[in-house]
Amino acid sequence: MIAIRAVTPTLSFPRPAQKVLPLLLILFVGSGCSALIYEVVWLQLLQLVIGSSAASLAVLLATFMGGMCLGSLLLPRFITAREHPLRVYALLELGTALFGFLVLFGMPFVQSTYTQGVGHWIPGLLLRSIACAVCLLPPTVMMGATLPAISRLIDISLIEETPQSAAWWGFFYGGNIAGGVFGCLLAGFYLLRLFDLATASYVAAAINIVVAAVSLLMARVVAYRGPELPADGTTRARATGSARVFIAIALSGLCALGAEVVWTRILSLMLGATVYTFSIILGVFLTGLGLGSSAGAALSGIPGARPRLWLGVCQLLQVLAIAWAAMLLSDVLPYWAGNVDSRAGVWIGFAHDIARCALALLPSAFLWGASFPLALGSVAALERDPGHLVGEVYAANTAGAIAGSLLFSLVFIPQVGTQRSEQLLIAFSVLAALVVWQKPGMKLATALAVAALLALSVPALPWKLIGFGRRLPTTTGNWTPLYVGEGMNSSIAYSKWENKTTYFHVSGKVEASAEPQDMRLQRLLGHLPALLHTNPRSVLVVGCGAGVTAGAFVVHPEVEHITICEIEPLIPPASARYFGAENHGVVRDPRTRIVYDDARHFILTTRDKFDIITSDPIHPWVKGIAPLYSTEYFELCKQHLNPGGFVTQWVPLYESSVETVQSEVATFFEVFPNGTVWGNLNTDGSGYDVVLVGQVEPLKIDLDGMEKRLASPAYQSVARSMKGVGYNSAADLLATYAVRASDLRGWLRNAQINRDRNLRLQYLAGFGLNQYLAPLIYDQMLTRSKFPEDIFEGSPERLDALKLGMARLRIPY
Repeated sequence: MIAIRAVTPTLSFPRPAQKVLPLLLILFVGSGCSALIYEVVWLQLLQLVIGSSAASLAVLLATFMGGMCLGSLLLPRFITAREHPLRVYALLELGTALFGFLVLFGMPFVQSTYTQGVGHWIPGLLLRSIACAVCLLPPTVMMGATLPAISRLIDISLIEETPQSAAWWGFFYGGNIAGGVFGCLLAGFYLLRLFDLATASYVAAAINIVVAAVSLLMARVVAYRGPELPADGTTRARATGSARVFIAIALSGLCALGAEVVWTRILSLMLGATVYTFSIILGVFLTGLGLGSSAGAALSGIPGARPRLWLGVCQLLQVLAIAWAAMLLSDVLPYWAGNVDSRAGVWIGFAHDIARCALALLPSAFLWGASFPLALGSVAALERDPGHLVGEVYAANTAGAIAGSLLFSLVFIPQVGTQRSEQLLIAFSVLAALVVWQKPGMKLATALAVAALLALSVPALPWKLIGFGRRLPTTTGNWTPLYVGEGMNSSIAYSKWENKTTYFHVSGKVEASAEPQDMRLQRLLGHLPALLHTNPRSVLVVGCGAGVTAGAFVVHPEVEHITICEIEPLIPPASARYFGAENHGVVRDPRTRIVYDDARHFILTTRDKFDIITSDPIHPWVKGIAPLYSTEYFELCKQHLNPGGFVTQWVPLYESSVETVQSEVATFFEVFPNGTVWGNLNTDGSGYDVVLVGQVEPLKIDLDGMEKRLASPAYQSVARSMKGVGYNSAADLLATYAVRASDLRGWLRNAQINRDRNLRLQYLAGFGLNQYLAPLIYDQMLTRSKFPEDIFEGSPERLDALKLGMARLRIPY
């Protein structure tokens, strides 16, 4: 988090010329821009190592902000105020650039070391923390140190010795936030969409180097003389009651990051959890902070202003702002049609998303931004080193932010939900006001009563927002909620439509159901590799969902071990309850082991090998899912296959573009050049989604042997499970064959390969989630298909039956 800092001038130094102030403003813009680019890049890089579960993300964010906090505290204690601030600032910027390169190129070594000793639960979290600390603490300490370092110069760079000159703090640090907004949008919408993590890092480092060079040049012409400190080097005593201000600004930071966690969860449901949505939310939040900081700094500079009074007022006004946001996010904004299925274009959709975020978030972000300069004004004292002042207030604010991030993501949302979390935000804001005002009177008592009423009036999140997300305004029919839960990693729901069909929803979309096309797909993912394999004993299922795919393996007599890797602990027990018949009771089956972890992290760190790995994750446009479609992920899967093993991967054709599907398929075939595509059609015969099948050896399918297995007594449960979704024989199942990798070379010639260092897929997919081109995409693949004589073996009668079945499914042989 970039916080805004301001301070009333307290020391008398030679002043640089007024003309350097705009250049200082540009430097602050540059620092903020590079900091946000680094944050996006480093968090994405480290998620590939330690995983993207809520616990891992909390460790990442806490380490990042913790380094900033340490830097702001340590620099004033180790670097004397007599050193020229611009030279110190330049060295810190150069150090940040250096560590930016080290993090980028040292990540493979970190990953190798981490995977050698990783464990689970407390040991695992400890090692994740160590990995994050090694990578993030050095550069973030430097980032945090730049602010108290440069504050020493800004304090002496005021034009007039009047209180109004303090408004310059708002301009400078508002520029820092403006840079953060620009860096956030630059990384999310341009650098990472069109280039990769390395390019983004180079851009951020180049900005650091330019800022450092300009700072060194300015240091040669800008006069500076250190403050007159006591002989022992200490600073004067703080202003009276400053401890209360530190507590209040810490609570303000707690609320700011807590609210960002809560509202990001809600808005990602409403707008679609794409990388662009997260960039928009962060950009709007930072914009509010920057505007508020400038306003707070200007208010502190008014003659006779009482910053402590206004600091408390800001906390009380937060009660109204939080209640306003809660009302909009629950009762108003979810029902805006927005850009669902819009033909106006993706950029118009982004504009609608920005408008919704701004309406809800700007008031609160503005007040949290204003709180920082007001807190600085409240504790400023004469002849005090501004570096200490800014560093300590910033450290208090950042420590509160760390606590807010951890508490709301790991404790409050999973335990009490978003509604109660918003009520807690109101309570913490009131507490901050009480702490600031030492002698509250009747007016405050009245305000507290109003706050209590507003907290009680915070509306609950509509269950349909969790179920249908951005499609809520266009959802029709009689839907009955069966179960709704807000977990640590995602929000889920189970529902019944027209009292007939059961649905499973996660992250604002239907992820599985008992509908025919969904059931066929889920069982195809299980039965197909289990029958292609001659003796499947161990299986890994990525993503529990409704449990139907994992349940398909329950009825196969050879299977001895089923491992389900699921990131959200609420899902398996709920799926056992509401999809128990469809998933053959897999959750309670004694052969089943459930691992609660990010699938990428589990496969990276496990030493187990499997005969089958089948992956049915959520859509690739959801942020954090693209690593489950990268070449490195598929290589990990290949390394964890036993000889003769199979990998199957779900690829949705709906809510997707041609370029997105081409990227997914080409990336898979990059690792499995002998791979094949198998189709799952809509009830009208059009394309819906497909399954990719990969193996190391060339694929050979014995039709006669498969039919014999299905006819044996041991396979009667398998046959019944297949018949339940329309596969009445092996020929029916194998007729879903669509095309092989070699047939699609021309179609995939210009496809973008999804790699860990670019994760191109999530940016392509985020542009295509409003497109419904499934029939077109499937037909483009089928027109290139030829019957694979070298794959299918069997009697002429069975081969003819297979070709006839394929013809019925519109395959043009």
